[in-house]
Amino acid sequence: MVTGERAGLFDMGGTVCSGTAVGSRAIRLTCTDGSDDRTAGTVESVGSSTLVVDWEGGIGTETYTRAEGGKLPSGLPTAGPGS
Repeated sequence: MVTGERAGLFDMGGTVCSGTAVGSRAIRLTCTDGSDDRTAGTVESVGSSTLVVDWEGGIGTETYTRAEGGKLPSGLPTAGPGS
């Protein structure tokens, strides 16, 4: 999720990351589980319904889909105390 200069990522495994969107091409995140797979990414393309990011960690390139109505889906993991 990117809103202005703020960025966040929630993966299905429960990883929660937050950080910044720097300029129009860079994303820098810190993840609550300490992983570094998605801490630095370059935006490869942005379309009306997709965002493609190439992550410098082991993940590689991922394509994200715009949420319906601009709202996050329900049931996403959240960072809890001690995370």
